[in-house]
Amino acid sequence: MSQTIFITGASTGLGRATALLFASRGWNVIATMRNPDKEAELAAVKGITLLPLDVTDPAQIKAAAAAALARGPIDVLFNNAGYGLAGAFEGATDDQLVRQLDTNLLGVMRVTQAFLPALRAQGKGVILTTTSIGGLVAFPFNSVYHATKWGLEGWSESLAFEMEPFGVRVKTVAPGGISTDFASRSLVFTPHPAYMEAITRTMAAFSNPERRANGSTAEQIAEVVWEAVHDDSPKVTFVAGADAKATYGQRLSAGVEAFRAGIRQMFLGS
Repeated sequence: MSQTIFITGASTGLGRATALLFASRGWNVIATMRNPDKEAELAAVKGITLLPLDVTDPAQIKAAAAAALARGPIDVLFNNAGYGLAGAFEGATDDQLVRQLDTNLLGVMRVTQAFLPALRAQGKGVILTTTSIGGLVAFPFNSVYHATKWGLEGWSESLAFEMEPFGVRVKTVAPGGISTDFASRSLVFTPHPAYMEAITRTMAAFSNPERRANGSTAEQIAEVVWEAVHDDSPKVTFVAGADAKATYGQRLSAGVEAFRAGIRQMFLGS
C-alpha cells in the first residue's frame, strides 16, 4: 500500500520539487497551496492530489486536514509553507510582523495540531518542517524571519520528545540558498531610511554570485527531505546544502562570537 505525504506550500520551490519526487517514487501526495485552481502541471501528475490551504486560516486548516484524513492515513506531514521578511526591524509594520509569525510559525503549529490526534492514534508517522540555515545562525536584517525559524527549530526539538512515545518522529530540514524565485515571490522588504546604507551592503553580500554559487537546487533539497523522512534515528535537524553545511560548521568550530565577527565583516564590512 502506498504511503501518503501531505505538503504545505507546494506551488513552487521545495514544496513542488518534493511533491514531484515523492510521486515519482510511488507515494500518494496531497499537495496544498493557496490557489490550486491555477496549478495545471501538478494536477496532471499521477498520485498527486491538490487541496486549497492558506496556513493563516484556521478554518481552512481544519477543513484541509479533515479532507486529507478522509482519504486515509497520513504518513508524513511536511510543513513547508513560508516566506521571508527582510530589512530593518524598526521599519516593519505591525501587520508585517503578525503575518510573518502567522505564516511561518503559527501556521506550522496549527497545521501540525490538526494532524496530531490521527498521527498519535495510528502510532507512526513523521512531522517534518522546513526551517532554514537561518534557524541555526543569524544574519543582519532578517530578525523577524530568524525569530520564526529559530522558533521552529526549538519547537521541533521539544515536540520530538513528546511524540517519541507514540512512534511519531519529528524532523526539520534546514536549507541554505535554493535556486528558486524565493527572492522575488517569497520575500517582503521592510525599509527604513536610517538603515539603508547598511541594508544595501548586506543585500549586496547576499546576492554576491560567488556566495550564491554554493546554493542548491530545489530538487537537491527534496532529496534531503526524502532522507529525513526515512531516517529512524532520534536526529531532528538535517542541515541541507553545501552552503548551509559550511556555514553551520563554521559556527560550531569557531564558536559563536568568532562566527558573529566573521558575519559582521562579510555583510557589514566592520
